[in-house]
Amino acid sequence: MIKITLIGSGNVAQHLIKAFAKSELVEIAQVFSRKKETLASLIEFDKIVDDFQDLKEADLYIIAVTDNAISEVSAQLPFNNQLVVHTSGTASIDTLDAKNRKGVFYPLQTFSKNKDVDFSVIPICLEAENTFDFRVLDTVAKSISKAVFPINSEQRKALHVAAVFVNNFTNHLYQIGQEICEANKVPFEILKPLIQETADKINTLNPTEAQTGPAKRNDSTTIEAHLEYLTNENQKNIYKILTQSIQNNGKEL
Repeated sequence: MIKITLIGSGNVAQHLIKAFAKSELVEIAQVFSRKKETLASLIEFDKIVDDFQDLKEADLYIIAVTDNAISEVSAQLPFNNQLVVHTSGTASIDTLDAKNRKGVFYPLQTFSKNKDVDFSVIPICLEAENTFDFRVLDTVAKSISKAVFPINSEQRKALHVAAVFVNNFTNHLYQIGQEICEANKVPFEILKPLIQETADKINTLNPTEAQTGPAKRNDSTTIEAHLEYLTNENQKNIYKILTQSIQNNGKEL
């Protein structure tokens, strides 16, 4: 059994606790949380510590905190030459303190409280400084996921930017669509089959092939009608930018 200590109590840490609890290859030795009660429903209370000095020896320490806290947290760890990784999509491996062996264990998924996920299909991106440590991370990752990838810091940064476009920005567009529906007393549920079909297409078509709509077919009459309809300047500007981006796709600049 590989002994793991998790440091953090946010969404990522909580979902990892749930995933590792189902694994037969790893054991959660401890979890660090400044507020023990936050994790009391997920793991035995005696395994939760709120003082770094109480951390026991483990095979792997996973820091699952906000990006701006990674460096400070890793510097406070009271040991040397242990395998310590973070879960960030953007922070470099070098953000971790050099007194320990460094790595990255990045699950590429959006995590929300009270929304369970199937970890077996979540891509986990790994990085380590040497082959032995990578094998440890690979074993741990494959104990909870079927999609494990070696990704270096520069590739992970690009992947995270791409993820913001396909996830965070797309969800914001859902929000705008919902606002337009609600303002006109139209149920947002009517759009959900369209949203699902658009997402499903990516399984069989690449995004360029799947693109449809007035911008794709250069339907200027519809585009102008939409812009005339929109009174919210923010929505109108987003519509213009996305329309232009679609129309410029494939053109040489």
